[in-house]
Amino acid sequence: MSIIVQIKEKARTLGNKIVLPEATDERVIRAAAGIVEEKVAVPVLIGNVDEITKAAAGYGVSLEGVEIVDPKTSEKLASYVEKLCELRAKKGMTPEQAEKTLTTDVNFFGAMMVKMGDVSGMVSGSDSPTANVLRAGLQVVGTKPGLKTVSSVMMLELKYNVDTYGEILVVGDCAVIPEPTSEQLADIATEAAATAASVAGLDPRVALLTFSTKGSAKHDSVDVVKRAGEILRERNAEFKFDEELQADAALVASVGAKKAPTSGVAGKANVLIFPNLAAGNIGYKLVQRLANAEAYGPLIQGLAAPINDLSRGCSVKDIIDLTAITSAQAGK
Repeated sequence: MSIIVQIKEKARTLGNKIVLPEATDERVIRAAAGIVEEKVAVPVLIGNVDEITKAAAGYGVSLEGVEIVDPKTSEKLASYVEKLCELRAKKGMTPEQAEKTLTTDVNFFGAMMVKMGDVSGMVSGSDSPTANVLRAGLQVVGTKPGLKTVSSVMMLELKYNVDTYGEILVVGDCAVIPEPTSEQLADIATEAAATAASVAGLDPRVALLTFSTKGSAKHDSVDVVKRAGEILRERNAEFKFDEELQADAALVASVGAKKAPTSGVAGKANVLIFPNLAAGNIGYKLVQRLANAEAYGPLIQGLAAPINDLSRGCSVKDIIDLTAITSAQAGK
């Protein structure tokens, strides 16, 4: 059974509300109707009720079962303004500035809905740069306790050689941090393991990749990866991991046994942590295109609640799928 089918089945049992802020986008309106039809979440659109309803009618789309919230008339606007002023107090935000932000920037209003527990998560980005979505998430929701790093993973569903590599690989960071430090790599690994478990249902086996396996090469960039493994041990990480592995040593049992015979992860990794963004972005796209793998994401991780970013070239199906994944991340 496809991983997205499994995720949607899980999402149906949760009944979470997920906000889709960009309701001026036809794809978002169509996706909201599709989300209701597939019962993977209760979609919440942000904007003027009459304008959204009229647009949907023009597309021939029913919004029955879809909630619509207008920031300008919301009964919760005052409490949202108060909270945003509290969160941005060190930046000197005034109530007037907070109200303007919340009534003109749908990503901030959506993130505040998440922060205040009125929805379980947010999916945005079809009509917004990634930076705008992340800014709202960071300034309103913030990072998880004990973490300072916001990063991303891609979930790759393989179609070939699944007996060798498994059906699912979770890989990161692929979209956020160009040159992560050792501490950031440790954070990325921690969150990627959690995503692999909660969304993909995997028993995470995390490999921190580089171009060296257990001392086969010396370089400052290798030392960064080695230190990330040390940090995970200092934190008493509860998932299986190993650092300083080449990709073949991480994925191929015979190579792992030869290059890292004492490793508990080599040859059977299902979560791959790349040393930098260039490697991560190139790596997942090579797998996606050359192996015809399904790629889901990027899934944003490290925030205190699930907020995920869409590509501006996304399809209606992409929005529905990411909404189901976001609901699964949120859990009950």
